[in-house]
Amino acid sequence: MSMVKPGSRARAIAARMGQTLPVLAGVVVISFLLTRALPGDPAAYFAGAAADEASIEEIRIALGLDKPLLQQFFLYVGDLFAGDLGNSLSTGQPVAQDLARRLPASLELTLIALLISCCTAIPLGILAARNPGSVIDHLCRVLVTAGVSLPTFFTGILLIYIFYYLLGLAPSPLGRLDFIYLAPDHVTGFYLIDAAIMQDWYTWWGAVKQLILPATTLALFTLAPIARMTRAAMLTALSSDFIRTARAAGLTPRKVLYGYAFRNALLPVITTLGMVFSFTLGANVLVEKVFAWPGIGSYAVEALVVSDYAAVQGFVLAMAVLFVVLNFVIDLVYTAIDPRIAFEQS
Repeated sequence: MSMVKPGSRARAIAARMGQTLPVLAGVVVISFLLTRALPGDPAAYFAGAAADEASIEEIRIALGLDKPLLQQFFLYVGDLFAGDLGNSLSTGQPVAQDLARRLPASLELTLIALLISCCTAIPLGILAARNPGSVIDHLCRVLVTAGVSLPTFFTGILLIYIFYYLLGLAPSPLGRLDFIYLAPDHVTGFYLIDAAIMQDWYTWWGAVKQLILPATTLALFTLAPIARMTRAAMLTALSSDFIRTARAAGLTPRKVLYGYAFRNALLPVITTLGMVFSFTLGANVLVEKVFAWPGIGSYAVEALVVSDYAAVQGFVLAMAVLFVVLNFVIDLVYTAIDPRIAFEQS
């Protein structure tokens, strides 16, 4: 196997990062055009229901909406290069500040949900592939079907009804912390990490309890594609010639299953995990609404309702950057799992 020189690898990584620039530029153009096509007038919303046409026109001029579309675009791009995403009409705060405050809440919920789903779906998919047609295999199919079929808002409401209303085991589904707790000092924005840094284990446990129901709701939805892909990839790997050779060589079943089959099945599983993460982070708005979770999904929907251009564009751009970074990290993970995969200069 040929070795990749450090300088060559650095140039390949730089080239791969350079390939993301056209993607981000396309996202900026498309998000700008789509937000201008939204129904409603943000100037009228900002002016209020009792405002007359003259007041609305003054606000439209103040917001720069009276300028030609092309001029608005270049002004927007200039603000982006200056690090200014604009001000939100809904909150009155800079969009960058709103996103920085809300993004950790969505990331914390999504990452905990993916951790739960991976700890459930991957072992279940492995066992189902190892014992096709067994009870575990049928259980895997039932969970996959239920996870895909049940809407997240229905699952969330059902869990709230059972564990909060009937059994009284869960805290009130109203945000990241119950009212009896004080939010930890802001360090990362992740309550679990910030409370641990402060060694405030009382608040840490309160944040964990508040995460259980929304994270479980999201995990039931995300485990379906992960379990299905794990099962399919493991079935393909276990039927391969190299697995038969490994068994014929006298290797232990555990070594064959995890050392060879699972390692070769990891690539499609990681690809699916990256896609699920990207989709879930932007599409978990129903879970955020059901549990009053102050994340970026609910922030984007509220901005769409009132045609808040700056907030919508900031949300789309933030999601695009996260998606590009995630795909780049997945490429790095590929090379760690399979040394045959290396960065190639285009």
